Amino acid sequence: MGGFRAVLVTFVALSIVSCHGADSGVDANVVVSKATRLVDLTTHILKINATLTFENGGSAPAKHVFCTVETSHAQHLSFIGASLEKPGDSDVELQVTPSGKANPKEGQLYKISLPTALSPSGSITVTVETIFTDILEPYPSEITQAEKQLIRYRGNHYVLSPYKIVTQTTTVKLPNSQVISHSQLKPAQLSDNVITYGSYENQAPFAFDKLHVHYENNGPFLVLTSLTRVIEVSHWGNIAVEETYFMKHSGAKLKGSFSRYDYQRNPTGSGTSSIRSFKTLLPSTAKDVYYRDEIGNISTSNMLSLDEAVELEIRPRFPLFGGWQTNYYIGYNVPSFEYLTYQASQYKLKMRFIDHVYDDQVVEDALLRIILPEGAKNIKFSAPYPVTEKPRELHHTYLDTFGRPVVVATAKNLVEHHIQDFEIDYEFSGIYMLQEPLLVVSGFFLVFLSVIIVTRIDFSIVKDAAHEARLKASGSKELVDSLCGQLHDCYHQYNNAIQTFRENKDTKAFQSTRKSMDATIKDMLAELGRLKNDVASGDPEAGEKVAKLDHLERSYVEHLKNSVRFAETSGKSGKEHPHLPEKMEEILSEIDGILNSL
Repeated sequence: MGGFRAVLVTFVALSIVSCHGADSGVDANVVVSKATRLVDLTTHILKINATLTFENGGSAPAKHVFCTVETSHAQHLSFIGASLEKPGDSDVELQVTPSGKANPKEGQLYKISLPTALSPSGSITVTVETIFTDILEPYPSEITQAEKQLIRYRGNHYVLSPYKIVTQTTTVKLPNSQVISHSQLKPAQLSDNVITYGSYENQAPFAFDKLHVHYENNGPFLVLTSLTRVIEVSHWGNIAVEETYFMKHSGAKLKGSFSRYDYQRNPTGSGTSSIRSFKTLLPSTAKDVYYRDEIGNISTSNMLSLDEAVELEIRPRFPLFGGWQTNYYIGYNVPSFEYLTYQASQYKLKMRFIDHVYDDQVVEDALLRIILPEGAKNIKFSAPYPVTEKPRELHHTYLDTFGRPVVVATAKNLVEHHIQDFEIDYEFSGIYMLQEPLLVVSGFFLVFLSVIIVTRIDFSIVKDAAHEARLKASGSKELVDSLCGQLHDCYHQYNNAIQTFRENKDTKAFQSTRKSMDATIKDMLAELGRLKNDVASGDPEAGEKVAKLDHLERSYVEHLKNSVRFAETSGKSGKEHPHLPEKMEEILSEIDGILNSL
């Protein structure tokens, strides 16, 4: 009778499993013949690698298999991926999708699509990688500056699977050998910083037994609570990138006050879990790099150019203890030809959605803004993994008219595996390349035109008599200079006529020339007298100089007349007056000096 009951219980259990398998798509004829799991607790994120060998004991081929994430872990899942080992070649990545059949007691199912169906009696080995964030618990949650940081992890001794597992082994890797306590489901062995559980044989689907490990981990529990990445594309050969970070230390909070003296005196024993610095990797072609915060430039940083990247050592203004936060931003430029390709008017931009900020990074909220050139249209955005695309925006900057289109996308709970490229396809007409140069030229033209208008037009409402007099005096001084030049030309002609008369004694011709010259000089001297009064009314000092000019010009004319009389009375000798030429040269020299001082 007892044997009959055992058989009945076994039959009922298998019926329940079969019903669940039929409902979720899990083939009850498939089993996991071997499972090897590595639980990596060396950092502040949980990494689990499970190598599963599936065997098809049924008569129909299996196109896909399933893996399970524990319910307590599901909300912390950041990344899940599966691959198929290929001897002598790189692993084949497999598509992993949620099955839509989640049972709170059994976990979340994920379907792994196989490249080729698993034939009856066949086997296949699949490696499943999962990464979880914010799941390792500081215990205690608060420590003093001198204490070590202790972490507690709680999980499952068994590989959670919807299939029966024939044999399985779990290895827990720790950052060091300092283990406070751990669960003891035999066989279990602790060796240095590795705990080995198993092997465990013939475990039923969804087998569970609580696992816990309490250990020391003084690694950097650094979390990016917010990351804003702005990419501005220019078709003039440059792409500008600026990233703004808000980060916190998510480890055990600092209890009590912070002692700078102890921290610097004993760096290995005080604040061992604090974050002093970390390294950010930028593209190898990055240039014009800056590292700043709200205060200004942060000089406590070092930059090293490597073959494949630019290594930027970030050292915050203060060390980060548990619960402490900081924020800063970095920026750099990269050449556009490395990320932007085009054919005719079709352009494709390919860059990373997020970049490397520090090792084993965690980004709680990421915001990506891609600013495209003004005039870009028919924009298509393609992300490497599920993200939330926000409504398009417009960005206005220098020399823009209607604004530049901005693609906005957000994502949550990202790790290093999400450092992948997005793609943006858009159309752009080359005619828009002329827009900015034309705007610059037009701007300068308007500036010059405005200067011309302002300097040439009087905008005053009430007339300023003094100002007008000064303007009139300024114009009159220019006329004085011109008039004196004309007078001196006449003097030169007059002297030539006198010299000719001395030589040929042609009285009739000389009198005709003299009469014309005297009339011209008389009119010019009269005009000079009028200008003298205009200059004196607006500029008394200059008026005195012009008055002296007038006097000198008239003196010169008198000397000319004396020279004429001497020529008429000297007979046929043709000699010049012994003193007149020198006096006349002195007058002309003095006139030139006054003209230069006006």
